[in-house]
Order: sequence, then structure tokens, then C-alpha cells
Amino acid sequence: MSMEGQLALVTGASQGIGAATAKALAAAGAHVILVARNAKALEQVEEEIFESGGKATIAPVDLAEADGIARLATAISGRWGALDVLVINAATLPTLTPVWQIDAREFNQAMTLNVLATQALLAGFDGMLRKSKDARVLGITSSVGAEPRAYWGAYGASKAAFDTLLNCYAQEVRNTASIRVAIVDPGATRTKMRAKAYPGESPESVKPPEVVADAIVALLGEQFASPHRIRVNQT
Repeated sequence: MSMEGQLALVTGASQGIGAATAKALAAAGAHVILVARNAKALEQVEEEIFESGGKATIAPVDLAEADGIARLATAISGRWGALDVLVINAATLPTLTPVWQIDAREFNQAMTLNVLATQALLAGFDGMLRKSKDARVLGITSSVGAEPRAYWGAYGASKAAFDTLLNCYAQEVRNTASIRVAIVDPGATRTKMRAKAYPGESPESVKPPEVVADAIVALLGEQFASPHRIRVNQT
């Protein structure tokens, strides 16, 4: 699918699914804004995109900072008119533990990045999304948000709230703007977060993030009904 002339923003673009998605979007012709905290890692992804003939701009920012997203939105809207694709991928995984032993600080961090930052991104970029002829918002979720699992209470609660925010936003804009929303459950994928959750698992036993990235680009080329949800199976 050609995304020539489209502007895409990907959070958590310094590694894993975010980096792979950014590269796939750039390969499809989009100009990709790379967002993450680690500027050096973003520069590496940007360089790989440039070497492949793609276009990208890095935007180092901590999405958990009080005014980080507002500053990001102001900077981007000052340079571009419309945003065609927003991929909300950045997330943090608290320690897996029984609910009664959840660390309050880690839980707060997860809710801040996984939930509050999601709302702030939608609020900050809603205006630019409305200026696109066919805007798409894609949120990267987890199955534990929809299917609670023992010891995953903190992360699962944050992803359940994440899913709810995106689904509500989809319904709110469905009849007033050309914005469609999809929630992508990547399934078991070879990422640092996965390695943290399953330290004894062989990385080669699960799919690489490029498989998820390809599925995301393919989804962007479809006229899916909003809200929409997909799961990327093992390939």
C-alpha cells in the first residue's frame, strides 16, 4: 500500500513494535514522526529509515511528563497541517505480582503512560486528525486488557482502560470526522517487554515485531469499520 504524502506519528518508536512499525510506514511512503524518550535510539531508527530511502523526523519526549505531549502537539501542528496516522504504542509493564502486592509507584507509572498519556495524545492531536481526509488511530494493546489473567492485574487494568478510551473516542468521532480507530493486539512478539514478562522463553519461539508492523500497514490500507480490533497471530 502506498502512503505517499501521508504523515504518521508513532510513539515508543525507539525499539520493538514501535520501531518496526515506523520503518514499515516509512517504507510505504509516509513521513514518520518518531516519538520516544531515548534520543540516541530514535536517531538510529531514523538513520535506518533514511538509508532505505524513507522520510522521518525524531521527536524525543517523555510522554509521562506533565506537559510533554502538549509541547509535542504544539511543535508538530506548527510544522504540519494534518495528521493521517497516529500509532499509540508506548507502554510500560509493571512487575507481575498478585493484586494485593502491586507496587503503588509502578502502578501509577503504568496508569500515567498507558492511560493518561493516551487521553492526552488524543486530545493533543484531535485537531490535526480532523484535518486529514482519512485519519486512522491505532492503539497497541494486550490480551490481558480484555481477558484478565492472574498476576497481570496492574498492566491488565491499564490496558482495559486504554481499550475503553480508544473505543469511546471511535464512537464519539465516527459521525463527526473522518477518523477511524483500530485496536491491535500483537500477540506474542519478540520484544524487551515480552522478555521481561517471560524471562525463560526462547526469543526465537515467538514472531519478530516486523510481522506486527506489516499487519499494521496492511490494516491501514483497509476500509475497516470503526472501532475495529484485530489480533496478529504467530507467523
